[in-house]
Amino acid sequence: MRWLRVLIAAVIAAVALGATAAPASAHDALKSASPASGATVAPPSEIVLTFTNSVRLPQVVVTDAGGTAYQSGAPQATDNKVTQPLNGTLPNGTYTVAWRVVSADGHPIKGTYKFTVEGSTAQSPASTTSGAASPPPPSPTVGTSGGSDDGGASGWLWIGLAAVAVAAVAGGVAWARRPGQN
Repeated sequence: MRWLRVLIAAVIAAVALGATAAPASAHDALKSASPASGATVAPPSEIVLTFTNSVRLPQVVVTDAGGTAYQSGAPQATDNKVTQPLNGTLPNGTYTVAWRVVSADGHPIKGTYKFTVEGSTAQSPASTTSGAASPPPPSPTVGTSGGSDDGGASGWLWIGLAAVAVAAVAGGVAWARRPGQN
């Protein structure tokens, strides 16, 4: 009967280790944007994207329906905010903001959204106003997406816990059956 106590202790230990395992972390996401997705606004002077955690290597492209780009210079990332200055006053119309950043966990995330400008006195330019320093537009997507989440360390953690539990049970059974023991 001693082996039964060892088996129960091993199962309790395995359950305790599994219960205290760190939860899987989700990829960072766009928390808010100014102008907001779907908003109708007066001409903004910049785009501000706020993420759930710090981000780096931002790319932001702001285009009108004709494909004219309006970003001015490179976007600036400070902690969880990315600010993209705009080139002049935006004319009335619908604009697409395409963004891409590298999240705190190292995975790239990207997305697009649209907003509308009304009440502008600016005229639409005949040609693209973005400089050569503008980053290439990220491939269009809606919302946010991250790289594939393959489970990372959490998958290996469960495999390791299962191996420890099997080894504990096998060791307990072998120890209980050794000669000279009841």
